[in-house]
Amino acid sequence: MTISVWRYSHFLLAIVSSLFLLIASVTGVILAMEPITHQAKGYAVTDLNTVSVGTTINALQKKYDEVFELEVEPSGFVKASVLTQDLETKDIYIDPITSEALGEVPERPFIYSFSTNLHRSLFLKTIGRVFVGLISLILCFIAVTGIVLLAKRQGGIKKLFAKVQKEYFEMRYHVVLSRWFFIPILIVAATGVYLSAEKFDLLPKTPLLFEESTSETAAHATGKSFFETTTLNEIRSIAFPFSEDPEEYFQVSLQDKEVKVHQVTGAVVSSAPYPFVTLASRLSLALHTGEGSVLWSIVLLLASASIVFFMYSGFVMTLKRLKNTKKPPISMPDKDRCEYVILVGSETGKTYTFAQSFFNALTHSGKKVYLTELNNYTTFEAARHVIVFTATYGEGEATTNARKFETIFSGVQQPHAITYSVVGFGSLEYPDYCQFAIKVDGLLQMHSNFQPVLPLYKINNSDISDFKNWIKKWSEVMRIPLHVELSEEKKKKLKQLPFKVVKRTELNIDDTFIIHLQPLKKVTFVSGDLLHIFPEGSTISRPYSIAKIEDTLVLSIKKHDMGKASNLLYNLPLETTIHAAIETNKHFHFPKKNNSVILIANGTGIAPFLGMLHENKEVEIHLFWGGRTKASVAIYQQLLDLNLSVQNKLQLYTCFSREDNKEYVQDLVAKHPQLILNSLKNNGCLMLCGSLSMQHGVLETLEVLLASSETLQMDDLLFQEQLKMDCY
Repeated sequence: MTISVWRYSHFLLAIVSSLFLLIASVTGVILAMEPITHQAKGYAVTDLNTVSVGTTINALQKKYDEVFELEVEPSGFVKASVLTQDLETKDIYIDPITSEALGEVPERPFIYSFSTNLHRSLFLKTIGRVFVGLISLILCFIAVTGIVLLAKRQGGIKKLFAKVQKEYFEMRYHVVLSRWFFIPILIVAATGVYLSAEKFDLLPKTPLLFEESTSETAAHATGKSFFETTTLNEIRSIAFPFSEDPEEYFQVSLQDKEVKVHQVTGAVVSSAPYPFVTLASRLSLALHTGEGSVLWSIVLLLASASIVFFMYSGFVMTLKRLKNTKKPPISMPDKDRCEYVILVGSETGKTYTFAQSFFNALTHSGKKVYLTELNNYTTFEAARHVIVFTATYGEGEATTNARKFETIFSGVQQPHAITYSVVGFGSLEYPDYCQFAIKVDGLLQMHSNFQPVLPLYKINNSDISDFKNWIKKWSEVMRIPLHVELSEEKKKKLKQLPFKVVKRTELNIDDTFIIHLQPLKKVTFVSGDLLHIFPEGSTISRPYSIAKIEDTLVLSIKKHDMGKASNLLYNLPLETTIHAAIETNKHFHFPKKNNSVILIANGTGIAPFLGMLHENKEVEIHLFWGGRTKASVAIYQQLLDLNLSVQNKLQLYTCFSREDNKEYVQDLVAKHPQLILNSLKNNGCLMLCGSLSMQHGVLETLEVLLASSETLQMDDLLFQEQLKMDCY
């Protein structure tokens, strides 16, 4: 069954039942409070298993003129209905040993009785109960379809509790909460269906069949009555005889059966076991209401509240999906007259946003472009270039609007040779990272009519800067200047603080310099955090990764001719004050519990690692760094030598891309497979900082290394925070 069937079923069921489900959920939250507030009265008896029924009955009969009924509530409260010496009938909570009244049984608060009626029947009596029963059944289906969707999204049932991809608040917590509350919600829904079926007599009815008991003889033989050998924890309720006539018996309801007890001898006269339907109904009621268990009541309260949240978050997700899944413009040219064809596979709409921005940029450059979904793949008479943007769903599956592509592709023959590019969108936190994009790229590679312009490009977590990096590469190869308009998500406004320039080096051979800034106000930061510089006349900030050395903030910066932030910092005189903002970058802090750490950087990406080396002298650290030439490392040599002189557990590995052997840092990593694998197997951590091209290269190398290991997987490393990346 395709993912779309599950999704549309889940969506339609939620829409159909939304109003009734909202009422049931809100009243469910209110009613879940009742057992909690009831238990808070403090009348519960903790040692019911040590108090015999006979002790309680004797105490009651001595204290009150008449006793009508004794009940042991699931909450542990012992309740008695008695006639006092003032000839008043009272329902009271008692001490089971002394029969002293602990408090009167109050009337049920209006909010609970009102909520119960609304919850059970919507104040519509029989027809309302029918609606509620149907809503409970629909909720069962919603829960099941939801968990199927979740399993597919997470990459299989075994990955259900794997780390959740970073999304906007509503989607993230729709996933997180559904994992925790799926079972409670299913229990609430299923018990609701069962109780409704019982109310409408849809369950088999089995009458109680009393059988004569031989225990009267046994009681005479042992000298002990039923009440002396039975403790209160076994009792549900006891109805006392109306008179002293020996033919009038105690009607005792136990947990699993009902017995009649002789009021004189205390012997069991007859007994009848409860049928399965009765026991199942009682269990369903307890599970549905939380009666007798504060812990389960809290679970039910949270589950009911989560349903309300799911309705809200599902609504937001639907709006975002509709908003993001933009249809091609009305002015879309004829597909058979377009030289460029963009094919999109998108599940949530994010990938469509990237494709739309690329379409706009390419159209504005004067090209005839046609944009459509992968499912709509067909012949394109004038096409010379195909660009595929696709996400992956679940365990390497196609997105809903791309699920037909593989079948269609094999049956379509293009009239011309075509160049192509494939961009995959996904998350490294999932094991099947960009798997469908890999499949599409493979299909195109195997077809003789298609030739690649660029290798398959993978973008992690919809990284806009990475997407722009691909745009730049594609533009250079195709010789088409493009300006893509994509804005970063709005972030919390950062507070700017004053910093004084205390030291700055000259430019090295790579136009790189190091600057030391002293905070003029008290501020907390660590190596790996980000410093945002706000150049005059610019609407966006430029973040730099921080090295903390003593109390000084150290940055390594490459000066660009047109770079506003880098030129601003380089031209600042010593002792000058500059305002900037620190952003906590928690995911890239030096790990505290790993046995060893491997640091990998190129160029100025070494900056945070210089601070980490300074602050962590007792941890085994391996630093891999790649520069252009041997002269490139000179600017960092003093700081590196200082750390090497005091740290016996530090190893430095360097390579240079413009020296004789022309090595990149990923090549250096590939030379030390056992070091990398052994470190990761023994709870080591690998940290990357530098350019995105370096990140891609190192990750590809790491994938090759991990392929030889039976225990290490990329997604596990990310989930366990053994792989940390901060690349731009």
